[in-house]
Amino acid sequence: MTALLASYTPLLQPLPLWDYWVWLIIPLCVAVSVVYKTIKCQHVHQIPREAAGITLWIITAMIGVAAGVWLTYMVFVQWT
Repeated sequence: MTALLASYTPLLQPLPLWDYWVWLIIPLCVAVSVVYKTIKCQHVHQIPREAAGITLWIITAMIGVAAGVWLTYMVFVQWT
């Protein structure tokens, strides 16, 4: 990882994260959840618990959709 960052020039090249891009879904889900719950919650102390819950829902739904797409691919392409 340090060798990748050694050749990185900020603002001129994209960050070399092509091997780790899948893990960027977690901070994206957390950010969306916090912003959404900040707008919807009536009290500030509810936001962390509610955001954690909706983050888990989003990640679980994405895993379910990925499993469904993979299963559909296996049924219609690989097993025929």
